[in-house]
This record gives sequence, C-alpha cells and structure tokens, in this order.
Amino acid sequence: MSSRSPFRPRHALCLLACVIAQHALAEDRAVQLKAVQVSDEQLDEKEQAKETLKRVPGGTNLVDLDKVEQGRVSGNADVLAYQPGVYAQSPGNEGIKIAIRGSGINRGTGSHASGNHIMLDGLPLTGSGGTPYELLEPLWLSRVEVLRGANGFDKGALALGGAVDYITHTGHDAPKLQLRYEAGSHGYQKRSVSSGQAIGDFDYYINLTDSHYDGYQDHASGKGKGVAANVGYRINDSLETRFYLRYRETEHDIPGRLTKAQIEYDPRAAAATSMRIDAQRDQPGSTWLANKTTWQIDDDSKLVVGLAYHHYPMDFVENAYRDSAYRIRVDYSDVSGTLDYTRRHTLFGLDSTTTVGLRSTTNLPSSTSKENATLPLTVDGTTYPAGTLMRDYEHLGSDNVLHIGSELELSPDLWLTSGLALIYTRREVEVTWPVNDYKLSEHTWDYAPRLGLRYQLNPEVQLYGNLSRSVEAPHPWSMIWGSNDYFPAGSGPATGRYRAPVSLDNQTATTFEVGGRGDSAFGQWDLAYYYSLVRHELLSAEIAPSVPRETNASPTVHQGIEAGLSSPLWDGGAAGALSLRQAYTFSDFHYRDDDTYGDNRLPGLPRHYYQAELRYDHPSGFYAGLNTQYASKMAVDYANSYYADAYAIFGATLGYASPKQDWQTWLDLRNLTDKRYAATVSPGYNDNGADVARSTPGEGFGVYAGVSYSLR
Repeated sequence: MSSRSPFRPRHALCLLACVIAQHALAEDRAVQLKAVQVSDEQLDEKEQAKETLKRVPGGTNLVDLDKVEQGRVSGNADVLAYQPGVYAQSPGNEGIKIAIRGSGINRGTGSHASGNHIMLDGLPLTGSGGTPYELLEPLWLSRVEVLRGANGFDKGALALGGAVDYITHTGHDAPKLQLRYEAGSHGYQKRSVSSGQAIGDFDYYINLTDSHYDGYQDHASGKGKGVAANVGYRINDSLETRFYLRYRETEHDIPGRLTKAQIEYDPRAAAATSMRIDAQRDQPGSTWLANKTTWQIDDDSKLVVGLAYHHYPMDFVENAYRDSAYRIRVDYSDVSGTLDYTRRHTLFGLDSTTTVGLRSTTNLPSSTSKENATLPLTVDGTTYPAGTLMRDYEHLGSDNVLHIGSELELSPDLWLTSGLALIYTRREVEVTWPVNDYKLSEHTWDYAPRLGLRYQLNPEVQLYGNLSRSVEAPHPWSMIWGSNDYFPAGSGPATGRYRAPVSLDNQTATTFEVGGRGDSAFGQWDLAYYYSLVRHELLSAEIAPSVPRETNASPTVHQGIEAGLSSPLWDGGAAGALSLRQAYTFSDFHYRDDDTYGDNRLPGLPRHYYQAELRYDHPSGFYAGLNTQYASKMAVDYANSYYADAYAIFGATLGYASPKQDWQTWLDLRNLTDKRYAATVSPGYNDNGADVARSTPGEGFGVYAGVSYSLR
C-alpha cells in the first residue's frame, strides 16, 4: 500500500465501532445476564496469563514451555516457533533474529538486538543499548507472553515490535526435582537440573544448565553454563515479595556470512575472514538481580514495585579493518525500576479499570568500550603490534516511560481501552581516546497515545481494533557506528575509525490494527491485520564485513497479516487424536517514495512465512508429528538487486510423555531433506546484482534426542 492510498486508519476504527454498536443495539435486551466471571484465584498462573491476554484489544501470543519441551530446546528460535506474527531465526548461535511487525528488521541478531522490549518476569531486560541474549536460556522458563506491537503498552513497551516477557518457573509450578538431557547432531549437548517447591508461605526455584555445540558451520562452536533462581515469600494476605537471580557465561566462535553460491555448494564452510582470526571468546558472564513486591491494597487495587540490576560485559572480535581485526570490550551495566498501580472502580456509572505505570532504565557510568588490534595493524606505513589500543569510547543512555491507561466497560460485551504514555530519553556518546573533542548529548521528550475497542460478539468470538503510536529511541552505540566522521590520516592506529558520533532521531510509528480471536468448528483461531506509517525508521546496512551503519530512513510502511489456527482434526477416544496447528505471517515492509529506493521492499525478512505441525497423540502418552516451515525469497540489499531464495523444510518428532508427568523422552528430526537455505541476511545498500556474502546458512539435516525425569 503506497502513501497515495485513500486508506485512513481512523476511518476504519470508526467503522468498526459503528458495526459493533449496531450489533449490540439489535440484540434483544429483555433479559440481560451478566457474563460469568472466573476469579483469578481459581486459575493457575498460565491460565491467569491466558485470560489477561484475552483482555488486550490486539494481537498477543502465549507460549507454554511444557509443550515446547517435547522436542529440542536449544534456543529461542525453538521457543517462538509456530507463533503468528513472530519471525525468529537463528544465525547459527544463540543470538537469534526476532522480528515482530518488522521491528528491528536489520538492527542486529546478537548482543545488541533491537526493535522489541524484552522482559524477565515482568521486569525490563532491554536497556538503551539493546537486548543481549546471554540470559535468555529457555529451560529456565514456564511460559512466554508476547504482546505484538503497541499492545505492549501496559508493560511500558513502546517499540514497534511490542513486548516479549520471559516468565521463569517458581516453586508453585515447578517439580521438586527435574533432570533433563538433550544430545544430537553437530556436537550438540544440553543438560539441566532444577528444583522447586512451596513450603508454607515460602517458595523457591533453582535451575542449573550447561550446553555445548560444534555448530553446523565450521568455526561455529560454542558453549554456555548458568543458573537461574528465585525465592518468594508471602508476608501476609496482602503483601508478597520475590527475589530473582540469573547468571550465565557463554563462549562462541563466529563463522561469518556466506554468499548464495557458497550456501548452495558448501554451506558448512566458514567465511575466510573469520578463519583468519581466533574469534572464540570466554565471555565474562552476565548477571541479573531483581526484586518484585506486590501489595494487594484492597479487593480493587494493587501496587507492584520492581527493581533490577543488569551487568553484561562483552568481549568479541570483529574483522576486515585494514586487513587486520579488532577486539571490542564493552562493560555495560544498568538499573531499572518499575511501578504499576491498578484499580477497579466506576466511571460515569460504568465499570472501569485504571492502570498507572512507570518504567525507568538507566546506564551506570561504567558503560565504556575499548578497541584493540588483535593482529598486526599497518597504518600510513607504520605497523603496530597486536594488542595496540585503537580507540576508547563511552555510550550512556536512559529510557523513562510514564503510562496511564483505562479500560471502560461500555456494555456487558464492549470495552473501550485508552491510554497515554509520556517518554523521556537521554543519550550521551563520546570518543574519549585518542581525543575527546566532540560529545553528543541529547535529551528528548515524546508521547504515545492509544485507543482500542474490544467486543465479545458471542461466547466464542472476540473482535478488536486499536489505533496507537509507538516511539523507539536510537541506541547510543549506533550513534557512533552510524557516523561518517572518521579519524584522519596521521591519527595512528585510530586512523579511519569513527571519530565523532552522529545525531539520530527517534523512530515513531502510527499503527492501526483490527482483528479477532475465538473458537470455531475449525479450531482455535487468531487473526490480525495491521498498518503502520513509520517515520525516521532506524535501519542498518553493512558498509564492510561486520561493519554496520545505522541511519534514519525516509518514511516507510509496515503492514501485514498474522494468522494462527489450531484444529482438532480427529478424536478417536482410546485410539488417540489428530490435530493440526498453523501459523502464517504476511509482511509488506517498504519505502514510501524514497529518493533513492522508490517503493522498494525493506530487505532482511521474507514476505510470506508459514509454519505447521500435524500431530498424533495417544492416551498412553505416545505422540508423533510432522512439521514444515516455508519462507519466501527475501532481498539482501536495499536496492532489491539480489534475493535469497525461498525455501521449504520438513521435520518430524516422536516422543513419549508419561501420563504421570514424570518420564518424558523424544526424538526430533530437523530438515529431513537437508535443504540448503539462508536463515538470516545482513543487508547492504546496493550490491548491483552481485552475490555478496551476506547470509548465514540454516541448519542442515539433524537428529536430536532427549530424556527428562520429574519428581513432583
């Protein structure tokens, strides 16, 4: 849809409201029964989460890890599979690329992933520098909640992609003891031991994991080990508190990216530039400490206060700078605070729920970076030895969001949602060595309103629509890496490196969304359409191997369809049951009359993405499934001069889950036809039709098996 279309989101929202109102007035109101309300106290945590997400007037997902763990769980690409509206692909390691509604479409798959607000147990993990992946170990989780787009409003999430909340097990839902072991192709192994239980008003959970993999590509091995724990205490009937700990260390090689021809003929090869250096690094380890305290003030009001400390130093190597390589050591740390107040009351004689929330995340002053040459470096005829300091710089930031929202019950089946968020961001960036003659300091105020309708058409069908604005500030580090101001000749080892930061605008988007969810003869369904007008979109492109540049784009459009369907195909009673689950995401992301690229598609994501699983379950606990994944071709440069091929891959799962919920074992077969394809791409500006090394290969044929034992 181009900018010349007569489509207006606000007109469509008004039309939806009129249709809903007419339907409501047409109903016979001689007898009107209040809908039966189920108390949250009667539901477990997952059921509560499901009911809460149903009250959001927009697209959401709930991932139950009990189901995910019936196969290999190597990373978050496995966790977020079969989720409409969520594109999650691994580039061969833990740093997966997650895109929701085109969020962070080309802004990193690893330690600085962007575009979504990631949370741990309702508390921020994402900081001003992005989202590191080291602490996102899936075996620590009970469930994942995804609020797509502006539907993450009540979480204080205003990024285009919305909020993804990773919820850890507690002593209330964890086995007293659980042992799990996975192993398979390409040297893959993962072990986990955990324990959790509730003892009176006290409960605890602890999980230790370690993993190792050789990787599908050469020079792609890695390993990790870590611990997650939390302790909860119910002080009295109205006050409870919980303390959280996550710590994890990783080590990994970097295989680099390949051309399409290399993926077709030798997908397991590593890039030549990566083989020249020993990129494997024992990462210093990331730590996350937090507390969340809940005060049930009375039957109608609740206050939740949270505080989190996150320390995530990183040590990695990049290459292809003056035929050398450089080591970057970053020492990030930040502190986050949250406050959420909820109250049920009446407004104009109507039932209403008001929420007030505050989220603040601030980098501590220790967030600095150093660059050192890892190979001998020759500049202006002088050769500097490995280890030479090239550059020091610092990047600090803070994100502060105050949001106020209301849900007003206009009638027993119709709810109006409204809200307003005020956003204050700070970015301070400076190169401190060899000179510090330019410091960028920016302080920005912005706002994000939200308006939505939710209508329960009948007990099985819910319709919704919303109109929202999102705001996403640039990362401080991208203000350096987006610069075109370099140290001049004569600057020694810093020659040619970025000298001064560049100012970047906040990315904003106005999004209209309409959709519905419910049950039918075909099964449980979820369908959403969204249309976003994006200004100053933050986009990255590689100007050299592993050297990105991030800039603000001219106006762009993001629109798409997100559809999910889980269908019971056959119920044979004692003979078992057959079911089919499907997820389809249509993504149309393009420029609006850009001076250089016209209406070109934005590269990096497929236009069509489809996943499905046909599964048989027997009452004895045996299950078997066939699955498929299809992705259409995707552009690898902004000029749309070259594309990665479309692909379809197939897999199968066999397993047994004891009805007593103690023993479980499974066999997971991946990519049965050994299809060779590009899983992710890191685009350039204009490759002029050339096959440039911009792609990471998807995993080839693999066999994985696992077993777990739980004592409850």
